[in-house]
Amino acid sequence: MRSAHTVEQVRAAEAELMAKLPEGTLMQRAATGLAVAIGNFLGRTYGARVVLLIGSGDNGGDALYAGAQLARRGAQVSAVLLSEKAHAQGLAALKAAGGRVGTIDDLTNADVVVDGIVGIGGRPGLRPNALEAVRAAQRFGVPIVAVDTPSGVDVDTGATPEPHVDAALTVTFGTHKVCHLIDPAATACGPVHLVDIGLDLPAAAVQSLQAADVQALYPVPHGESDKYSRGVVGLIVGSTQYPGAAVIATSGALAGPVGMVRYVGPDAVGRAVREAHPEVVGAGRVQAWTIGSGLGDELDVPRIRELLDADEPVVLDADGLKALDDSGDHVNVLITPHAGELSRLLGVDRATVEAERLKHARLAAERFDVTVLLKGSTTVIASPDGETRVNLNATAWLATAGAGDVLAGLCGSLLAAGLTPLDAAAVGAYLHGAAANLASDGGPITAMAVARALPEVTRRLLT
Repeated sequence: MRSAHTVEQVRAAEAELMAKLPEGTLMQRAATGLAVAIGNFLGRTYGARVVLLIGSGDNGGDALYAGAQLARRGAQVSAVLLSEKAHAQGLAALKAAGGRVGTIDDLTNADVVVDGIVGIGGRPGLRPNALEAVRAAQRFGVPIVAVDTPSGVDVDTGATPEPHVDAALTVTFGTHKVCHLIDPAATACGPVHLVDIGLDLPAAAVQSLQAADVQALYPVPHGESDKYSRGVVGLIVGSTQYPGAAVIATSGALAGPVGMVRYVGPDAVGRAVREAHPEVVGAGRVQAWTIGSGLGDELDVPRIRELLDADEPVVLDADGLKALDDSGDHVNVLITPHAGELSRLLGVDRATVEAERLKHARLAAERFDVTVLLKGSTTVIASPDGETRVNLNATAWLATAGAGDVLAGLCGSLLAAGLTPLDAAAVGAYLHGAAANLASDGGPITAMAVARALPEVTRRLLT
């Protein structure tokens, strides 16, 4: 599990550890990890031209001490001081190692720029002199390595409302921060390298499943399993207007762990589903529902609301979201909106949701008492109790018609097999992204190609 903590959690853990260590130990640990990461990023140290952008915080101290280590190994290191309150001991260490105080002109021939402008406590945006230096680095095409987080992003939300650093690499300490996992800030981080500095941390604010976590959660049948005990999922999806949605969503459900899939809908659509998937059967008892994909004008709001209030868990997607209201107990409901659909549910602009994905996923989870899977470049999953997960493994090629129908069907299958809405969403999003990567191999894909890749991705994960 990849864990991300808030600024407050990190600050508390750092203070507790610093009280037990000699003064400066924690900063030296961070600086050593940063120096090694920069050397690895460059592929060399001797002769490398390194420019440090230094603000007034401890991140500036980390960068200065790391610069001193690089200078002792033969790098040409200069520090551009963007504040009169630069870390005095770090600056002295840099000068003693052969580094110097420089100017923005040093950026013209630099091999790398180190962003030590502000730390995790900084507010979004950059001061004018810092913005001038960052834009100069961008203009000269010099890659930026961010210290802990890219300066200017909102660390606890992942929002980027103001100008900020776009890093080629971020080197962070102790734990990931929320902005490393949530877009749009996650994109600004580039790859994130974690340096362990020995923090004792509480439960994380945000988590991201890794392959071993998905493997542990996946409902694998055993020797005594039958098609009913493996789970039965029912689908109310597709319509005479959009019959393909039923075929696609059913493909996603069949690629999950259940033993049986039931389709409930118009006869003509049912025939299309069974022509593609003859193993699909009709109405009957189920352990979970997937509802909404492609219902169009045939949306039956009263019927859907009955199912939302029943005992069986529900995945509510696309047109089905129109039946959701904020009354009743919906803790067994998983909704799978994209940003536009969530904006309509919350009565805000789509751009507002995209700018603050974490905030609005959590807001919807609390307001509607549901688990929210907000689709996008990073998938944000929020439960009504505030637990939050993020999925990061999807390719941009997954933004294709019908891909969400596959995901809805797969999540319904995972629910029917016994996973909680939170786990079904997280496992489903991970497998969906992995299947897209396998099917794409760097190029365009279709939703059905993603569905066809799901069994192979699952097999690889479980063996």
